[in-house]
Amino acid sequence: MAGEPQPDCLFCKIVSGEIPATIVRETDTTVAFRDINPQAPTHVLVIPRLHYPDAASLGAAEPQVLADVLCEAGNVAADDKIDATGYRVVFNTGAGAGQTVFHAHAHVLGGRGLEWPPG
Repeated sequence: MAGEPQPDCLFCKIVSGEIPATIVRETDTTVAFRDINPQAPTHVLVIPRLHYPDAASLGAAEPQVLADVLCEAGNVAADDKIDATGYRVVFNTGAGAGQTVFHAHAHVLGGRGLEWPPG
């Protein structure tokens, strides 16, 4: 059920502490941790504690939690001192967009030049 922890979800297991991660920030509604396969010097995932499969479903059901994810993305950037030089926040939604873990999450990327368009 949406919003409930899913037993087969990698990110739900990180939220519960069942799987370790390098956690950099935590709030009542979010957890932020370093990506295990970083694509930039700063590559942090910010996830809601609630399980929703993607950003669109999270935003429809829990708009304040989606806002919390975005706020924490900015805090991660400030903590990693990339807020002044620029950073990117990415939500991949669906397999065709590169989403591989179906628990809503934002990628915070920075610390190097990021070209446009991506990919």
